[in-house]
Amino acid sequence: MRIEEEIKQPVFKDIYQKAYINLVYTAGWVEQRQAELLRIYGLTLPQYNILRILRGQHPKPATVNLLIERMLDKTSNASRIVDKLVAKELVSRTQCEHDRRTVDVLITQGGLDLLKRIDDESKNLHAGVQSLTEDEAEILNQLLDKIRL
Repeated sequence: MRIEEEIKQPVFKDIYQKAYINLVYTAGWVEQRQAELLRIYGLTLPQYNILRILRGQHPKPATVNLLIERMLDKTSNASRIVDKLVAKELVSRTQCEHDRRTVDVLITQGGLDLLKRIDDESKNLHAGVQSLTEDEAEILNQLLDKIRL
């Protein structure tokens, strides 16, 4: 559905305002769909993001600073999120052998299993993007990268 119909605004100041509003609206739409799926598994988007980062690091541990660097939402409190994931037994936290001031965070088998279940179910979440051709997806990636320059 076109943005004009989604937000019931037939006219925009200019094409740039329309593009900006469309981008913000679409980002919120994608985030809401993802949050609905993750809620079933008792996860928030930042918790899911950290689990995915840790899976990418596996079997090596990550530091909290590495998690902060790689998180999609830079405003999230990584230490607090790790605490919640430890309580859910999805990650473990140990003191680094080489640097006593650093804490190593490692995804548990339970965390890996949960991500596998979410991956199997989340294929439908990507349906909107997968309706694009490869060329369109590449153009979209280039445009999004250009916006952040």
